[in-house]
Amino acid sequence: MADPFQFELVSPERLLMSEPVDQVVVPGSEGYFTVLKGHAPYMSTLKPGVVEVSRGGETDRIFVRGGFSDVNVGGLTLLAEQAIPLSEVDPADLAQDVQNAQEDVTDATDPEKKAEAELHLHQLKEVQTAIIGG
Repeated sequence: MADPFQFELVSPERLLMSEPVDQVVVPGSEGYFTVLKGHAPYMSTLKPGVVEVSRGGETDRIFVRGGFSDVNVGGLTLLAEQAIPLSEVDPADLAQDVQNAQEDVTDATDPEKKAEAELHLHQLKEVQTAIIGG
């Protein structure tokens, strides 16, 4: 078993996690990377994907949409633009949200409102892909 290190996951809405963990798999912009205690200092941007946090034999999966990661001697910090624990997502509700967002895109006549609706639809589909892929 790996030695624990400090991990923090922060989004604009809240601090999702701040605790010792054994391992974290991070969706970096250059590909997924795994952080264990003693990892060399490293900074990366995040791409949309699933962060896998392992501790005590359990793994939490959290969808992140963009942000930054900072590995240093104190541990790992992820600053995510958006972070949603996959355990909190109801696939049926998400499918309905995607359908509603698609209708909003179709119905939008103002270019600015259409762009906002398309961004929202894209974000929902990223979460949906993370759930299906995992």
